[in-house]
Amino acid sequence: MSTSFERFQKRKLISSYFSVVLSIALVLFLIGILGILVLNTQKLADHFKEQITISVFLKDNAKEIEVEQLQKSLAMADYTKKATYVSKEEAAEQHSAEIGENFIEFLGHNPLKNSIDVQLKADFVSAEKITEIAEEISAKAYIEEVSYDKPLISLLTENVKRLGFWILVASGIFTFIAVLLINSSIRLSIYSKRFIIKTMQMVGATKSFIRKPFLWTNVKLGILGAVLALIAMGVVLYYVTIYFPELDLFGDPIILILLFVGIFVLGVLISLISTFFATQRFLNLRTDDLYY
Repeated sequence: MSTSFERFQKRKLISSYFSVVLSIALVLFLIGILGILVLNTQKLADHFKEQITISVFLKDNAKEIEVEQLQKSLAMADYTKKATYVSKEEAAEQHSAEIGENFIEFLGHNPLKNSIDVQLKADFVSAEKITEIAEEISAKAYIEEVSYDKPLISLLTENVKRLGFWILVASGIFTFIAVLLINSSIRLSIYSKRFIIKTMQMVGATKSFIRKPFLWTNVKLGILGAVLALIAMGVVLYYVTIYFPELDLFGDPIILILLFVGIFVLGVLISLISTFFATQRFLNLRTDDLYY
């Protein structure tokens, strides 16, 4: 009977420890992901901004030397990330692939123009700057038209600002929730041992003596939970970097190391502080109050 009871107590203890570690790991993982988003908000914003392209359409009578000079000057411009020449034949092939039929056979001629697609640097993606760039390019006599998506640029600028704000808000909320969840898990774990705490106190053990093993045990659980969270974060970072290398999440390793250290320290600190106050609460309770 005693062996069966001991096994039951052991399983109960392991289950309690597992729930604490899992709670800490999941919450710290969410905080870590939000931390990565906060640290890389500008990179994310820049990535989306740099998808904006200005299409410079050339007149049919534009000379080859003029086109070459224009492409070189655009490629060397401060605002350009990449400048690509697209012939009317290439544009026709792309358009035919998109619509699923050869429109040239239907029309009898190719109405498209030779063009240069200019991919802008993120710092120059704003309605005002793009308008200035477009006007500067349009001034050349052999330019037919400079085209870009004005509504998309305005929408992108507004959404980037909102994205940064809401990521900060979400980070604050999740950090608060994290503290509450970890604190609740540890308090429940210690609640199941409240009678042991009171018994030790009644036989003369000091508060610091009683508190010490609880602190050490939950700090170890906090360390384990933090390590699991960091491993999960590392896996997510690895796969995000594989599928989205342009984000360059490992571009500044010092910031990532500081974030990982911060998550680890946060897990340990929350565990330590929560355990201290939880044990203190039961140490200060009267014996009759333990039943409520």
